[in-house]
Amino acid sequence: MHPQFIQAVKQLIPTDRYFDDPLATLAFGTDASFYRLIPKLVLRVESEAEVAQLLKLANSYQVALTFRAAGTSLSGQAVTDSVLLVLGENWQQRQIRGLGEQIRLGPGVIGAQANKWLLPYGRKIGPDPASINTCKIGGIVANNASGMCCGTAQNSFNTLAGMRVVLFDGTVLDTEDAENVAAFRQSHAALLQQLTTLAEQCRANPELSEKIRHKYRLKNTMGFSLNALTEFTDPIDILIHLMVGSEGCLGFISSVTYHTVPEHPHKASALWVFPDIVSCCQAVTLLKSAPVSAVELLDRRSLRSVQAKPGLPAWVASLSDGAAALLIESRAATAAALAAQLSDISALLSDFPTEQRVDFSSDPKVYEQLWAIRKGTFPAVGAVRQTGTTVIIEDVTFPLARLAEGVQALQQLFDRYHYHEAIIFGHALEGNLHFVFTQGFDDRTQVARYEAFMQEVAQLVAVEFGGALKAEHGTGRNMAPFVELEWGTDAYQLMWQLKKLFDPKHILNPDVVLSQDKNIHLKHLKALPATNPLVDKCIECGFCEPVCPSRKLTLTPRQRIVAQREISRLTVSGENSEQLAALTKDYQYQGNASCAACGMCSTACPVGINTGDLTRQLRAADNQGYQALAGFAARHFGGITRLARVGLRLGHFSNKLLGKATPFWHKAMPTANSAKARDVAAPNDAALKPVIYLSSCSNRVMAPMAGSKDTRSLQQVSADLLAKAGYQLIMPEGLASQCCGMPFQSKGQFASQATKQQQLNDWLLTHTKNGEIPVFSDTSPCSLTLKGKLDSRIKLYDSIDFISDFVLPKLTLNKQSTPIALHISCSATQLGQAEKLKQIVAACTEQLVIPDGISCCGFAGDKGFFMPELNASALSNLAEQVSQCSQGVSSSRTCEIGLSRHSGIEYQHLVYLLEQQSLAKSQS
Repeated sequence: MHPQFIQAVKQLIPTDRYFDDPLATLAFGTDASFYRLIPKLVLRVESEAEVAQLLKLANSYQVALTFRAAGTSLSGQAVTDSVLLVLGENWQQRQIRGLGEQIRLGPGVIGAQANKWLLPYGRKIGPDPASINTCKIGGIVANNASGMCCGTAQNSFNTLAGMRVVLFDGTVLDTEDAENVAAFRQSHAALLQQLTTLAEQCRANPELSEKIRHKYRLKNTMGFSLNALTEFTDPIDILIHLMVGSEGCLGFISSVTYHTVPEHPHKASALWVFPDIVSCCQAVTLLKSAPVSAVELLDRRSLRSVQAKPGLPAWVASLSDGAAALLIESRAATAAALAAQLSDISALLSDFPTEQRVDFSSDPKVYEQLWAIRKGTFPAVGAVRQTGTTVIIEDVTFPLARLAEGVQALQQLFDRYHYHEAIIFGHALEGNLHFVFTQGFDDRTQVARYEAFMQEVAQLVAVEFGGALKAEHGTGRNMAPFVELEWGTDAYQLMWQLKKLFDPKHILNPDVVLSQDKNIHLKHLKALPATNPLVDKCIECGFCEPVCPSRKLTLTPRQRIVAQREISRLTVSGENSEQLAALTKDYQYQGNASCAACGMCSTACPVGINTGDLTRQLRAADNQGYQALAGFAARHFGGITRLARVGLRLGHFSNKLLGKATPFWHKAMPTANSAKARDVAAPNDAALKPVIYLSSCSNRVMAPMAGSKDTRSLQQVSADLLAKAGYQLIMPEGLASQCCGMPFQSKGQFASQATKQQQLNDWLLTHTKNGEIPVFSDTSPCSLTLKGKLDSRIKLYDSIDFISDFVLPKLTLNKQSTPIALHISCSATQLGQAEKLKQIVAACTEQLVIPDGISCCGFAGDKGFFMPELNASALSNLAEQVSQCSQGVSSSRTCEIGLSRHSGIEYQHLVYLLEQQSLAKSQS
């Protein structure tokens, strides 16, 4: 790479966003595809001006650039061995227009977030890819991603209202700025004239025009969007529609405006299982004109892959070998309209024989269970694959009239090439099928098998059936060698003309979409070596990244696993000891110390991987020398908590003496809790039902922050609240020495964790009279830690569950008018309490605020005290979102410290709000 390019980039990009070390380039250089290229340089870009300047520099020095949004791409379009430009945090702009009919979005907005903003208007963006909770608008547009309900009518190409794009020379075109467009027409008249000429030549070629119309009657993302040349005459319109699906090969999309589509509130789903694929596809043909929003096809193998999952109908396992199913969904603006639609659909299919059937239901439990079948297919293959292999998901379209033939032909190919685990599912209305199989790339025989298989797939789909080799996942480097086979020479050469027009020096994502290398799809294949059974099933999809609290600071769960895989590979192979040493050293902070180990990654992972488990195991290996100290702390836990209270008192005294806050001492620090069991005991009233109070060590040590609106201890407030509902909280003797084990678990001290949990188990059995008396746990992280660890006779309820199930029905609540901020802790999420928590707080306020983009606060037990940068990074956008709120609510004392510090308002446990806003029903 040219030294002057490097020098100029260093002057442009701050050092904290400039990465060229082995760990960062490896981590950022990974996407969801089965390709691995390591960039020489990774730059986190935060402004359009930076991108424009980098494009100019890249052209001057002929340095290849690749743009990266979320990295969920499946076809190798977001990896490079040159310079990778990764979107930072400043690309999340939004502007909703009118009553939500349009929305302008920055490329860094996650698709699901855009829909969340549009939901109050009853609207959504058209594209609905399966990765919508992770993928970003930049990637959605650049790949022309679609999804289950989107079809072709509602993809980015067909719902595009405007675009702002940066071209190879650094010029910005904003189609919604009349002055900018006028200036662009003058400055780039030659480019626009060439586009006009190419469009005219295209329309004048009947054979090519018909080819284009045919290809886009199908769901198709193979090659560049040539329909821009046939559907538009204004070269500005042609230009921005060419950018859709261009995969970063023609320019950088810095914002996009969508025409939104209705999000109907009433929906119902059904599952019809047909005896064979032919009758199944015949039903699809009829449904094409029916009032359906989605029709998903699942072959027998895909159904078999999920048949053992809990909650699925038992009959799934007994279906015949040739069976195939349709998951059908219909949506409507009103319940009456939905009922009429369901009647029409059922009548349409009434003559078809079925093996099994779940009729239409609008019960959320039923249709969520049905969709769990469809959504579980891809991860099911990933979960059972042999370690060292990767999961490949291909994405083709057959003409709808030949869909059954296409399925059967693919199944025959699977058998011929011994892909016996391969499954087929897809968006049946568009003839769009996904097929998933596992593939090893660790020897030439396996690569040769894959090569031969893909050659036959390409010939089958593109030539024999006249279909599309990529329906919605983008061409990438995976299908670049087959573009000419599918499109023919005229269209292929036209695409090259467009590439040279927009990228004359071939610096924009080379070898993606178009490549002169006919074997590019067989190069740089990703190895997935064994590293640890806890994470070996990771498919590197990146779904975990948006919920990780360290994602803006260091590494994400996907990146941690990638790094550990490379460390394992280098360790086993013995090669490149210098790189191994560098990776291992840098990982200590980037991967290990800065991991919150909160487990939120498991909630988004298709195969349920909790990277925190890996982190704790690594810490256990690193901290073996501290086992004796951990054992001492476990044996003297009561004394340790007393010392902690002393430390808090000394800290407040010192802070008052110094008169200023420090990074480790600030105004949100808690005061010492001096509450005793006798102080919080409810009246000894036989009418009150006894409940054992398991107050966490953090709540026993910490009282509210100095200057709190309510300085009572959590124990006192909890006792007062539960007494209103007829319960007496009891804090038995010996509580001071009890611990759920989490402080030891988080540091990898598993023996001490087990010791404390066994002690707690025995203590609870004694004081609950072997489970007769229920237990109230006041901290969600403790409740999660103890889940499944205690004697089954012990009925332990987290505070959220106990309040929702037993307390709330006995209270009268008054709503306050001022907004209240709610933080749903990572533990509460994993305990499945999010909806309960929302309902409880919503009953106390007319305005409930749940900040976007915050799933874990990053305080992580005691880590917030000693690594405050993790907490600060995780909550970097909190203050602006809760600026109008009067108070905040959560269910974990340590979380509340960080939340209070970084929000500007005080966060307290849920019970404080409820106690303030409630009366016993007998008093109301």
